[in-house]
Amino acid sequence: MIIVGVQLGRAPLWRDELATWSATGRSPGELWRMLATIDAVTGPYYFFMQGWTRLFGDSAVALRLPSLLAMAGAAALTTVLGTRLFGPRAGLLAGLLFAVVPSTSRYGQEARGYAFAALFAVLATLLLVDAVRRPTGWRFVAYAAALLGLGLCNLVALSLVAGHAAAVIGARRAAIGFAAAVGGVGLLLLPLVWLGRGQQGLQLGWVPTPGPGDLIGLPGSVLQAQAVGGALVVLAGLGWAVTGGRWPTVLALSVALPALLLFTAAQLAPFWVPRYLLFTVSLLCVLAAGALRRIAPAYALALVVVIAALGAPAQLGLRRTHEWPRSAPVDYPAAVAVIRANAEPGDGIIYEPRAGWRMLDVAVARGMGGSAPRDVLVARTAVERGELRATECADPAACLAQAGADRLWLLSDGKERDPLAAVPGERGAALRAAYTTRQVWPEPGLTVALLTRR
Repeated sequence: MIIVGVQLGRAPLWRDELATWSATGRSPGELWRMLATIDAVTGPYYFFMQGWTRLFGDSAVALRLPSLLAMAGAAALTTVLGTRLFGPRAGLLAGLLFAVVPSTSRYGQEARGYAFAALFAVLATLLLVDAVRRPTGWRFVAYAAALLGLGLCNLVALSLVAGHAAAVIGARRAAIGFAAAVGGVGLLLLPLVWLGRGQQGLQLGWVPTPGPGDLIGLPGSVLQAQAVGGALVVLAGLGWAVTGGRWPTVLALSVALPALLLFTAAQLAPFWVPRYLLFTVSLLCVLAAGALRRIAPAYALALVVVIAALGAPAQLGLRRTHEWPRSAPVDYPAAVAVIRANAEPGDGIIYEPRAGWRMLDVAVARGMGGSAPRDVLVARTAVERGELRATECADPAACLAQAGADRLWLLSDGKERDPLAAVPGERGAALRAAYTTRQVWPEPGLTVALLTRR
C-alpha cells in the first residue's frame, strides 16, 4: 500500500513499539514468562513478531512491515466487501476511503497488532456475508477462524459480533451456525481472557474514565483527525439511510455497538483506548461508499480527495512522531545519539523515571546494544523479572558507591533545565550528594545530562 509505505521508518519507535522490540528480542521461554505477568493479550502478536524478526531483523522498517502488509490486505478486503454488498463502484470508493484516512497510515506504520485486527474484522464480515447468504458448516468454520484471528489480535475487537448478530435474525439455519462459531471461538479464547483480566489494572491503570465529550469525539480519535471522523460518520449515516436493508444495518451496528459497549465498560474499568476500535474503520468506509455510489463518479472521487485533504495534516504529523499529542514529540534516537557520541569506557547511566511506560532504558538498549553505559541502579532486569520494566536497588546511595563510576549519564523524560535537581526522593538526594552536572543536551521530549563525581 503506497500511502502507508511513505516514510515507513521515519518516525522513531514510540514506547509501545519499544515494548514490542523488547518482548520479541527474548527467547521463547523468556517471552512465556513475561506473558504470565504482563501483556498476555498481546502474546500471539509477540510470538509472530519473534519469528518475523529472526528472519527479517529488527529495524524500524522490518518491525513495521507486517502491519503495513496487514493494512494492505484490509484495504483489499474492504474493496471486496463494498463490491459484494453495494457493487463495484462502491467497492472501489470504500477501498480508496480506507486508504486515505489517517488511521490507516498511523496503525499501518506501527509495530503493534492493531492492523491485524483491522484485517481480520473485515475478513470476518465478508465471510459472514457469504455464510448467511449460503449457510453451510464450512462457511461458518471459516467465519469462526477469522473471529479467532480477530480475538488473538485484540480481544476488545470481538465486540464486533454484537453487530454481526443482526445478520442472522430471522434466519434459523444461519443463526445456529453463527452461535456455534461464536461459542467455539469464545471457548478457545477463554484462557487468554482469563490471563488478560488478571493483568488489566497493571496495563491500563493510566486510562481515564470517559465522559460524553469523549464519546462524541470518538470518530476523530479513532480516525486520527476530527474533521475526517465527522465527514465519514455523516457519509456513513447517509449510506445507511439511503440504502436500507439487512447489510447496511449490520455494518452500522458493527460500528456503533462496539463503541457503545467500550464506553459502557469504561465506566466500570479502564478500557477507554480509542485505537482499540480501529477494526471498525473499514466497515465505516463501506457504509460511506454506499452513499457516494449514489452520486456521479467525478463528484464521489472529489469527495474522497476532500477527505484525504482534511487528513493531510495528520498524515504529515504521524510520519514525524507516533506520540500524542504530536506537538510534543519524543526523539529517542536523538537522545541515544548524544550518549553514543560522548560516552567513555566505565560510564554509568540512570533513567528518570524508571517506572511508567516511557521505556527509556529499552530505547538506550535498542540504540546502543552492548555498548550502552552500565545501568548502575538496576537490581533486576526486565528479563529477569519476566516484565517489561526493570527494578532498581532499594538503597541508591549504596549502589552508586558500589558502582564507583566517575561519570554518569542521566536520561530524563521531558525538558529539564537542571535535570539533576529534578530527580525526586532518595535517588535524587544520593545523586546530588555524589555528582554534579557537567553538561546538558535538550532533545525533543527528553533531556540528556552528563554528571561527574564531586
